[in-house]
Amino acid sequence: MAEQARAVILVSGGLDSTTVLAMAKAAGYDCYTLSFDYGQRHRAELFAAERVSAALGDIEHKVVKLNLDSIGGSALTDENIAVPEEATEGIPVTYVPARNTVFLSIALGWAEVLGASDIFIGVNAVDYSGYPDCRPEYIAAFETMANLATRAGVEGHPLTIHTPLMSMGKGAIIEAGLALGVDYSLTVSCYQATPEGLACGKCDSCRLRRQGFIDAGVQDPTRYLST
Repeated sequence: MAEQARAVILVSGGLDSTTVLAMAKAAGYDCYTLSFDYGQRHRAELFAAERVSAALGDIEHKVVKLNLDSIGGSALTDENIAVPEEATEGIPVTYVPARNTVFLSIALGWAEVLGASDIFIGVNAVDYSGYPDCRPEYIAAFETMANLATRAGVEGHPLTIHTPLMSMGKGAIIEAGLALGVDYSLTVSCYQATPEGLACGKCDSCRLRRQGFIDAGVQDPTRYLST
């Protein structure tokens, strides 16, 4: 039997990345999941990432420790910056400077070590918070750079970055995940979740998630602090 292709899946423990993991698994990849302990305030997502990776049958789950909180600049890494609970214009303070560039670079390195030609990431240009590193132009540029900067790319083994959620609304993402057997009660999306994984129900991520379940016409399994 031919060996299955390997893929590195960026898994945050949230709704989107969990759906992407299910999609990669359904596509026949051996999935190696990658999460980051980067100094985020909402550390409950790390436990969620471990849960969903195990539930969906990953081959290996790796957590890389970074210290993005040492440079700050985001409400997700600096406790002195409040997480906004109302919609804002422009790029919000929950944007973490260069986060996806850092994450994808490390995923690229692990992919080379594994001999994997595919990286999956749950970025989205429809129901997202205005982050510049979630746009298709950014992903295309990073993929070009990756194939110039790696031994694999230079030796004729190009790497592909898959963004299956890029043009999907949150409701459609949830419907796709449910069809693949995703248990969204295992996930945590809140920017200020408690250590137990209870969601605030007020931040941008919670608002998008809640509306997604409404749009999908299914019960929201999220555990909220208040409703």
